[in-house]
Amino acid sequence: MSAAVEELLEGVSICVCVGSGGVGKTTTAAAIAAGMAARGHRVAVLTIDPAKRLADSLGLEELGNDERRVDPALFERAGVDPGGGELWATMLDVKATFDDVVARHAPDEESKRRILENRIYRRLSGTLAGSQEYMAMERLYEIHERGEYDLVVLDTPPSRNALDFLDAPRRLVQFIEGRAIRLFLRPAGLGMRVAGRGFAIVSSLLRRLTGLDLIEDLSEFFTATSGMIGGFRERATRVEALLGGDETAFLIVCGPAGEPVEEAAFLREKLRDADLPFGGLIVNRIHTVEPPLAADPAELSEAVAAALDDADLAERVLASYADARALAESDARNIDRLAERIGPSPLLQVPELGDEVHDLSGLLALSPYLFGRPTRP
Repeated sequence: MSAAVEELLEGVSICVCVGSGGVGKTTTAAAIAAGMAARGHRVAVLTIDPAKRLADSLGLEELGNDERRVDPALFERAGVDPGGGELWATMLDVKATFDDVVARHAPDEESKRRILENRIYRRLSGTLAGSQEYMAMERLYEIHERGEYDLVVLDTPPSRNALDFLDAPRRLVQFIEGRAIRLFLRPAGLGMRVAGRGFAIVSSLLRRLTGLDLIEDLSEFFTATSGMIGGFRERATRVEALLGGDETAFLIVCGPAGEPVEEAAFLREKLRDADLPFGGLIVNRIHTVEPPLAADPAELSEAVAAALDDADLAERVLASYADARALAESDARNIDRLAERIGPSPLLQVPELGDEVHDLSGLLALSPYLFGRPTRP
């Protein structure tokens, strides 16, 4: 079922792009954001892709945790008048976002200071399992709640478990509430009495190995963060409600090859199981070929040989064309199989354009395939 992105996102203020790695998901997210901005919307795109390709394609020297506006002159150079549209971009800074979360959820200034200055926190805030995904959700929620944009486009992490980021808030709360961590909350109290001499030996060994009072730092960290559990839990509930609401749409981005197709079908099932709003499917980098000059192979061979006046070159050209045609037919079969598996759903097809997208003009060149019509001149 064909459609256009603008139709899929009608009434939507959050667009979440999910999919495996290597299928052009970051480029697609940026192209959606650029296309919507070119159509008069105020749009922000949030990426957690560390490759910084997004900054390059948008003409920005770098991206940080604060949104930066794409120069309106770039739209003009691309021959596009966005009207009142604006395009903003940001790349997730996990540490900076975690610091903001602590500042927001800490019960008082002293607790905030103790956490931010804690050596365990400084090590964990950028590397804790799930922290990237959790902070992506925090950042998305924070940008959306400010109400400054018509649309926020999120480029999610690539992985087989591409929807794991939805569970990140719950997993982080479980980590802080974990039973094993209770041992560190009061090392001089019940935990120490239960652990006894063995705990003291381990503590002493850790001090010698690490060169710092690890137990004391852990105790300080978990004692201080325990007062933030309520805030984490409340925020997780709000994020879950936002992502499952009518103002959000999940778009699956995939390639036409076998493995990306399987991944897309898997993600569709996951979205259905989680009762999350599915907007549609974007199949990217599809191989296409022009129809042959003649239907009959013998006539085609003669026509190419006559045009090139070189039999050997003509043979190689025909072999290359046959390979390209076989690849295009394989892509078409895979797309048909995917459409059958996911059922009646909007499906957009973007061909392999050959050149890498490296600027705003390149992103806007995808608009005819994503939006069904070019941006207004």
